[in-house]
Amino acid sequence: MSLTAIVFYVLSSVTVLSAVMVIAARNPVHSVLFLILAFFNSAGLFVLLGAELLAMLLVIVYVGAVAVLFLFVVMMLDINFVRLREGFLRYFPIGVLIGAVLAAELVFVVGTWVLTPEMAGNLRQPTPEDVTNTRALGQLIYTDYVFVFQTAGMILLTAMIGAIVLTLRKRPGVKRQNIAQQLARSPETAIEIKKVKTGEGI
Repeated sequence: MSLTAIVFYVLSSVTVLSAVMVIAARNPVHSVLFLILAFFNSAGLFVLLGAELLAMLLVIVYVGAVAVLFLFVVMMLDINFVRLREGFLRYFPIGVLIGAVLAAELVFVVGTWVLTPEMAGNLRQPTPEDVTNTRALGQLIYTDYVFVFQTAGMILLTAMIGAIVLTLRKRPGVKRQNIAQQLARSPETAIEIKKVKTGEGI
């Protein structure tokens, strides 16, 4: 067995076990930590496949942003998990039914999945040695799909601005920074000079 196969089996085994522990762990903080471990091992699998850009995005975006955000949300929220588990037995049959339907759909999709001759031919073609994966993906995105890529970026920017506007609330008694008011300050308005006599307080 080659070294690549050994690394693949180790990374894939740790990924599957981490994914199971994300669901099975009782502590939500432990679930998020197992999720981060699964992301790191998935990034290693992408590196083995030659998709180093996807591995980098998985680590930077998901581990560096999404998973850490989940961790902070879980740690900051005071969630009563005992109350959440009270209705577990009541909804357990429905959950089993939904899980069985999803499992049957996955079996049906995997069992009827067939590669087209064009796709099979593309898989048999060797990877160009003079072009890296990241450069080839960049050439494809910024030449053939540049308008679609920019449109997706504008949609995400609009969604981010909308989320900020919806969650930005003005509360009485909360001090907020006013840049224009700070820049308009002068020594006359910012400093008050008082002459204190000797032996007396302010």
